[in-house]
Amino acid sequence: MNDEKINSMKYKMLKEYEHFSKGGETLEEAVRRLYEIVAVLRKKCPWDIRQTHESLRGAMIEEIYEAVDAIDRGDMENLREELGDVTLHVVFNSSLAEENGDFNLVDVLNEECEKMIRRHPHVFSAENTANKAKTVDKVLEKWENIKSKEHSETDVSQSLADVPNALPSLMRSYKIQKKAAKMGFDWDDKEGALEKVMEEFKELKEAISEGSLEHMDEELGDLLFSVVNVSRFLKINPELALKASSDKFISRFQKMEEIAAREGESMEDMNVVELDLLWQRAKKELSH
Repeated sequence: MNDEKINSMKYKMLKEYEHFSKGGETLEEAVRRLYEIVAVLRKKCPWDIRQTHESLRGAMIEEIYEAVDAIDRGDMENLREELGDVTLHVVFNSSLAEENGDFNLVDVLNEECEKMIRRHPHVFSAENTANKAKTVDKVLEKWENIKSKEHSETDVSQSLADVPNALPSLMRSYKIQKKAAKMGFDWDDKEGALEKVMEEFKELKEAISEGSLEHMDEELGDLLFSVVNVSRFLKINPELALKASSDKFISRFQKMEEIAAREGESMEDMNVVELDLLWQRAKKELSH
């Protein structure tokens, strides 16, 4: 929220908080302003007082996804707003930790700065220029090597277990497979990965025939995991691929409704065959 929006509010700010109505002119002032606002909210607002790291978890994930959505839509005004919301969560969680005597915002920022310096020796190190990474692949290789040393990863299973559970499942399985592949546990080519998909699909069909919900659940998970493996060989991000398919489905469904309305029909009154024909028409119209 900018100064113009604040000044257009219907109420008059309490004198002790009037200084919050002026935006920071420097980065330091802007960060300080948000930090102090959060500190006040933690003391004065009944909702903010009750918050914990755990209670904020869901909202933090939601704000991150909203920022990503703004990027996907190319909406820079909305991205600015959503990045502010993400930053609020960083400051809020840091304030909670400070209250508990764990760490504070300064610790968070300094640790991140130190991490960036450590993981970019090709930029910050005084080592001989000839030894510096000059390609993206080399940069990523150095990053992963340094990261592994920082986390004291002594075996592959530990590095797999360290992939965050909170990640979307497609993204998490993709990262797990990449780590395993680096140690040689991988198919020789995409053909092997594709064959595995067919194998898992067959096993899912058998589980369905058995009627065991537990077995079906297991085999469906294996099938999805094997499909992610194929995406890795094709150098396709499965999370983004599925998002694109979901968006395409919505677009086609909207077109179906448009066609039905145009012809005075109701999709709710159509049977499966009629809906499938409508789907094919929607695909055709959208392809032109």
